[in-house]
Parts: sequence; structure tokens; C-alpha cells
Amino acid sequence: MSDYGHDLVFGSFTTPGADDPGRTVGLAVLAEQVGLDLVTFQDHPYQPKFLDTWTLLSYVAARTTRVHLSANVTNLPLRPPAVLARSVASLDLLSGGRVELGLGAGAFWEAIEAMGGRRLTPGQGVRALEEAIEVIRQLWDAEARGGVRVDGEFHRVVGAKRGPAPAHTVPVWLGAYKPRMLELTGRRADGWLPSLGYLQPGDLEKGNAIIDDAARQAGRSPEDIRRLLNISGQFASVGRGPLHGPAEQWVQELAELALDEGISTFILGSDDPDDLRRFAGEVAPAVRELVAAERDRGTAPERTPEPEPEPARVVAAPARAARPSGAFAVVPTPDDGRRRSDRQVWDESTRPSGPAPDPTRTYTPQEQANGQHLVQVHDGLRGELTQIHDLIEQVAAGEIDAGTARSHINTMTMRQNRWTLGVYCESYCRIVTTHHTIEDQALFPRLRQRDPRLAPVVDRLEQEHHVIHDVLEGVDRALVAYVGAPDGLAELRAAVDLLSDTLLSHLSYEERELVEPLARLGVS
Repeated sequence: MSDYGHDLVFGSFTTPGADDPGRTVGLAVLAEQVGLDLVTFQDHPYQPKFLDTWTLLSYVAARTTRVHLSANVTNLPLRPPAVLARSVASLDLLSGGRVELGLGAGAFWEAIEAMGGRRLTPGQGVRALEEAIEVIRQLWDAEARGGVRVDGEFHRVVGAKRGPAPAHTVPVWLGAYKPRMLELTGRRADGWLPSLGYLQPGDLEKGNAIIDDAARQAGRSPEDIRRLLNISGQFASVGRGPLHGPAEQWVQELAELALDEGISTFILGSDDPDDLRRFAGEVAPAVRELVAAERDRGTAPERTPEPEPEPARVVAAPARAARPSGAFAVVPTPDDGRRRSDRQVWDESTRPSGPAPDPTRTYTPQEQANGQHLVQVHDGLRGELTQIHDLIEQVAAGEIDAGTARSHINTMTMRQNRWTLGVYCESYCRIVTTHHTIEDQALFPRLRQRDPRLAPVVDRLEQEHHVIHDVLEGVDRALVAYVGAPDGLAELRAAVDLLSDTLLSHLSYEERELVEPLARLGVS
């Protein structure tokens, strides 16, 4: 078992097809909209059917605001490292620190030679890559004195001026499979980035061992190296093989890869928008929660379902400072009483309350963190809901402008905005459903077991989950109407207003009743 404890990252691996550039860029924008963390493209400069990867990364950086970007992996034989270093640093500065650097020693040597590159043996490729890493890191070290000097066998830099420094510490990830490349990863790199399809059973374990040994011999910690993995698969109603089945199967298999093999970044190779939506909305949150729960227990995930699974945690929210032991200090988010909709789907006055906290009890920092975590998860849901309302207003303004101007450009913008809003709403509904499912199946049964006095509260929360599910279905119906009707935005706004009222009220009630029991009962 090798879990290096890194936070989990989920990304996309999109074909940089030149036949439909708009679709290629649209898939990258979609990856950000549905909540993925990373967008990557393969880099084969000799392939005329592909867009140039660095030009594409620059264009996508300008079309996005949050998602990180990387070549997967950069073709070093056709990209001189000194120039590459400045390209990466420049785009990182322009994008606000969102660029990572994947590097490869090279392959398809006939095509590389046809483009003017030099054919290298495997051993030469490793040495050239190590020299390139030295060149790149020296150029990024803008505060060091003197020019960059690397007198290598394959790369020579004789006094080049340093800089610019990137906006953030750019990690170097190596696409590596053979022992010499794996040893180089352990000595010099920040991440290992293979593709699952090229690996045989046991290769991840063997690769980790080689990297770990090389890291220790170089005076580094194995935890310094992130383990990334390109994956591919197919969503289906029943399981037919590895990563070929329902989302629940994907969740279990990726969680096992995280906890058994140390993988902390999963990059899905797919050009199917529905795959990206399901990966971001159904798989990623559940994997995060399952891995966090298993890390809390300090054990690997069971390979067969447990009768009483551990509850889940989302690790996306930043941890707050630990509190000293003492009185319970976690503050539930109050319900401000404001409502957007005239409809009411339940009677809030009938909500039961749990047992009053013991005023003499003290709580450890870990117990305080257990209570605070629920607030952090809910803060994420509240923040995303606010963004949906903002998007609706932006789309409403854009549609008015497009209808007035009657220009082709404005009409296309209106269609793009509709698509963006629809994708965002659909993804959010899936995230809420996943969160509630995990609570119903894992968290609530444990609360009932550990303190039967909480049963009325838990029963009511489960009932409200069913009501919220109906409200979410109303949002889904409104999305369908929105796509097909010129005035569909009004129905969608009304549906989202009702969702906002019910969900915010529910989240506040749940925090009021559960943050203290979560701490008191030791439920994370």
C-alpha cells in the first residue's frame, strides 16, 4: 500500500484536433465549467491533424479563469528547453499561475527527424531530459546571480539571462515507464505521469518503488513526487471490466488506485462531453469523499462492500486553523430567512431538534474539525449556487442584447451562454445528489447508531433529501424547456429560485442539528 497523502486532482486529456478547433476549445472550457481541475493536451508537433499544443494552451488559458493547463506531455526533442522555460513562465504569468509542465523524452523518432529533430537512443533521451530540467529550473530561478550555464551533452546554455519567474512554483511531471526514466523522476521531478493503458499489472507498484528509492538516495522524500495517471474507460449501466461500468464502479476503482498505488491525479482521456460531466459531477466528488474517509480511518478501502460503510468527506474546501481544546466553537450557518420563490415545499416549523449539547463538555481540535467540515462542504454548495444565479443574470442580459442587435456574432454568443448555463446547472444538480446519497448511505446510519436520540432529526433530513430531489428534477425539466423555448429562461430562473430556497434552508437546518453531534460522536 502506497498512499502519499496528496490532495486529489481530476482532469481531462483532450485530443487537440485541428479539424474542428471550436469543439476542441469547447471541450476544454466545458472541463472548467463542470468542475474539473486540470485540462491537458498531447503534444505531437509533427502531427498535421493536431493543433500546435502550446498555441492551443495559450488560447484555452484566455478562455478560462480557474482550470490548470498542461501538455501531456511536452515533446522535448522539438522544443528547446530554454525557449520552453520562457514559454511556460510567460503563460503562467498571463494565466494567473495555472500552467504545469509535463515533459517527455520523446517517441516516434522518424517523425521527429522529419521535423528537424535529432534521433536519440533511450539512454540519450534520459540524459537529454535531465539536462533540460536543469536548464528550465535555472531559467526560472530569476533571483539567482549570474547567467544560466549548462554545458551538457545535448543542451548547452552559456550565460543566458534568467527569468521571467513563473507566477507559481511550476511542477515538472515526467511521462516515464522504464527504470532509468523512473529513477530520474525520483531524483529530479515533481510528478510521475504514465498512462494506465500502457502499464501491465504490477507496474504501478514497481514504478513507485523505483521512484521512492531514487528519491531517498537523492535526499528527497517520496512524498515530494505526485503520482498522476492518464485513464480511459466507458460509463455503462453494468460492469464489464476495469473502468467500464457505472459511476459507482469507477469511484471504487479510482479510490483503490489512490490508496493502494498512491495516485492523486486522475486525467480522463475522452472527447465525449457526457463523459466529462459524469467524471466531474459523479465520480470526482465521491472519490474525494471515499479517500478522505479511508485516510481518516488509516486503512485501505475494502474491495467488497461493507454493511456499514464509513462516511465521506470532501477535501476541496481549505482547512481552517485548528482550535484548541475547549468549548464547542463551530458556528452553523444561520438561515437568513430570505426567499426567492413564492412556493414552499415543506413546513419548517415541524422540524425536530436533537438533544441539547452538554455545556460542560470540551472538544479536541480533531473533534472541532469534524464539526467544521460539514460547514465547509456546505459552503462549497452555497458558493456554486450563487454562481448559478450570477450566470442566469449574465445570460439574461446577453439574450436581450443578442435579440436587439440580431447579429450573427451575438446570436452565437447567446447559444454559447445557454450551453454554459445548462452544463453548469446540470453538473451542480449531480453534485448535490451525490452529496445527499453519501449522507443517506453512510453518515446518517452511523449517527442513528451512535446516538438514537438523533433519529427524528436524521429521519427529517432524509425526507428533505427526497423533496430536494424532486426540486432538482424540476430544474432538469426547466433546463429542457429552456433549450427549446425562447422564453424558457423565466421557467429556469423560477426553478433555480425554488432550489435556492429549499437547499439553503436545508443546509442551515442540517448544520444547526449535526455539527455538534459530528464532533461529539467522533464521526468525520
